[in-house]
Amino acid sequence: MALQAGIVGLPNVGKSTLFNALTAAGALAANYPFATIEPNTGIVSVPDPRLAEINRIIETQKILPATVEILDIAGLVRGASKGEGLGNQFLGHIRAVDAILQVVRCFENADITHVDGDIDPLRDIDTIETELIYADLASVEKRLERIRKLAKSGDAEAKKSVEVGDRLIELLSEGRPARAGDWDEAEAPFVREMQLLTSKPVLYVCNVDEDGLTEDNAFVTAVREKAAADGAGVVVICAQIESEISEIEDPEERAAFLDDLGLPEPGLAVLARATYELLGLQTYFTAGPKEIRAWTIREGTKAPQAAGVIHSDFEKGFIRAEVYTIPDLIACGGEAGLKSAGKLRLEGKEYVVQDGDVMHFRFNV
Repeated sequence: MALQAGIVGLPNVGKSTLFNALTAAGALAANYPFATIEPNTGIVSVPDPRLAEINRIIETQKILPATVEILDIAGLVRGASKGEGLGNQFLGHIRAVDAILQVVRCFENADITHVDGDIDPLRDIDTIETELIYADLASVEKRLERIRKLAKSGDAEAKKSVEVGDRLIELLSEGRPARAGDWDEAEAPFVREMQLLTSKPVLYVCNVDEDGLTEDNAFVTAVREKAAADGAGVVVICAQIESEISEIEDPEERAAFLDDLGLPEPGLAVLARATYELLGLQTYFTAGPKEIRAWTIREGTKAPQAAGVIHSDFEKGFIRAEVYTIPDLIACGGEAGLKSAGKLRLEGKEYVVQDGDVMHFRFNV
């Protein structure tokens, strides 16, 4: 599943510190702009308690969680859409990802500089969104130049594209992102084809200090209000603390550290799951004595395509799938009990896989 989320933000908001904690990849983190030039890429595990629930009933040699791919993208500055700073590179890297994790600084610290001098997360969000809107506006206008010529020749599809394009220009000119538009089934393909930066779903990641972990500060409250108005999500995290947590290898020591902080789990676990959801992903499981594994699919995937995630031969030779739920597995005490209770279903090619299904595939190649 080659979907990616990009960590985006102004310089010195904690992007690379967060990325290091997420991936343990050792990405350069420094107190000056453009410490990240080429995007660093990391594969992040998505914590899922359902794996342990399955393992309570089915003993196995190893457990493999789902993963999500995350890029740490260079810090943006005002004027990026006109090529300022690393603007063109930055925008190109965002264009390549499927969702945006926008890190906003929500803490005061005189020792860590801010490109605008003071801390204002709403201003920071507006700076990035404005640059993405400017870039999209230029992209749409350039594309419409060619399409308008086709529309004048009587091409019906081109005429429809021009109508949608003009609405996009109007929307962007008002300072609103493309995802704020109300696109019907006929219009949506044109908008998707444009690969607009502001079409991508956004999750705001509020980077706070330790004091901001247990109670929202004024900065976080402002971001939550902004996110609610935009229909976006918010995750509150302390990148520095998460970096320290990620270095603790002993499970008991880590649990004690989290307990001292008053946290039920690392913020990174919350962020990984939120990113997974932001990308429109869901999980099904396979379970046996060799491994219990979470497999990643898009929402709405049918059984043969889900089987193809394991191996293309599974999809080509798909016959049917044996499917059960984790609650039924626990209630029945195992797969033998599932069969006796009639809880082991046989599903065909049109079955839409549900999040949390446990599946065995029958295939013939």
